[in-house]
Amino acid sequence: MANIMGKQYALNCISPMKPWKRFILQVIFWARQYLGIGASAGERLKKLSFIHFARWVIIKGDGFPFLGGDQEPEDLHYDYLLFCSNFNGTWDQYIDAFSDILPDGMDRIWRWSMKFPMAVPVSPFKAYIRHNMIDTDYYYCAYPGAAANDVKAAIHLSDELQDLAQGSDNMSPPEFQRAYNEFLTSVQLDLGATGPIPTGHVPPLSTRTA
Repeated sequence: MANIMGKQYALNCISPMKPWKRFILQVIFWARQYLGIGASAGERLKKLSFIHFARWVIIKGDGFPFLGGDQEPEDLHYDYLLFCSNFNGTWDQYIDAFSDILPDGMDRIWRWSMKFPMAVPVSPFKAYIRHNMIDTDYYYCAYPGAAANDVKAAIHLSDELQDLAQGSDNMSPPEFQRAYNEFLTSVQLDLGATGPIPTGHVPPLSTRTA
């Protein structure tokens, strides 16, 4: 199924905005990056452990690739905001989290796009994202059976195992038994099994017109 690979969902959303509004959004991004204005929303986003990646990119109307040949040149009246994200869980859970936890951040970024309804209430927000989504037909995922927390757990487990191995060369059997028990205690929350999970309902994409 499009957009889904194992436990992970890839979301791509592209929304039009008027060129003069693009300049405002560019200033907002600049202030966030260089002055730290609005950084609290980014910190809240990082705490959502089911999110692997999220990025917003401004694309000028004349900035889309043109390969020549049989491709018709683009004649676009808008600039565009591209949002790309990978996350665990269902589409509905992801959009609900944005609406519940980061509505101010979502409004600060998306309000410059055409007909954006604001992040609260959530139903119009979902309808807007659904309408502007593009299916991800090709999606590479290095660990399809692992969520973000699974990867973090594997890294912690590997580090602890390396420490045990490096420190065990000169241990007596009783000392190794004690060290091994301490190792198991420290990694007991990192030993869960991974694997594909049933995927939730994927909302249908609305028919888009040029």
